[in-house]
Amino acid sequence: MALGPHAVFVVTSYALATAVVLVLIGWIAVDYRRQKARLRELEAGGVTRRSGRGVADI
Repeated sequence: MALGPHAVFVVTSYALATAVVLVLIGWIAVDYRRQKARLRELEAGGVTRRSGRGVADI
């Protein structure tokens, strides 16, 4: 596969874009776990979510 004279630039660009996407996916996964843990802590402390209420409770 010949990419021409700009092969280094093309390959580096794709590698960096892939790395950024993977880092973002990891960051989102870690943040999701933290948010779920924080919600569990709050619910264990007696704080309830507004979204957990039914329509009749409003």
